[in-house]
Amino acid sequence: MKINWGKGIVIAFVLFMSFILYFVMKVQTDSKYDNELVVEEYYKHDARYGEEMTQSSNEQNLQQQPTITNTPKGIQITFPPAFDPKKITGKVSLYRPSAKKLDFEIPIQLSGPSLLVPNSDFAGGRWDITLAWHYEGTAYIKKQTLYIN
Repeated sequence: MKINWGKGIVIAFVLFMSFILYFVMKVQTDSKYDNELVVEEYYKHDARYGEEMTQSSNEQNLQQQPTITNTPKGIQITFPPAFDPKKITGKVSLYRPSAKKLDFEIPIQLSGPSLLVPNSDFAGGRWDITLAWHYEGTAYIKKQTLYIN
């Protein structure tokens, strides 16, 4: 059997298409390559955007703002000394963009001015942290991204 240019191009094209289809099928069926939504209920989340902007504005208008730092022991959230720790309520949401299974929330329960989230709770990489808290009837929100080694 003699292979000319036309048959060679068709064979190469079919092999290339087979190669691409193999990888598309592999990514769609293998759980290692999960394609996850950033937010499950996007429209409900988007409807609360104005409220979130007000809370962010409240936080920006504070004389002293809470700090979120990465320490060797974990992520430390420190509130300014002007706030009574017993009156602070809320939650800390830790979101891992690359793996939804690693996301978690911690309620804010303070005995002192700071909250420590230990390193044992984290996998290395990027973490988006949302600190949503209330103090004396006013809601605040602070968002920050940290990279954990």
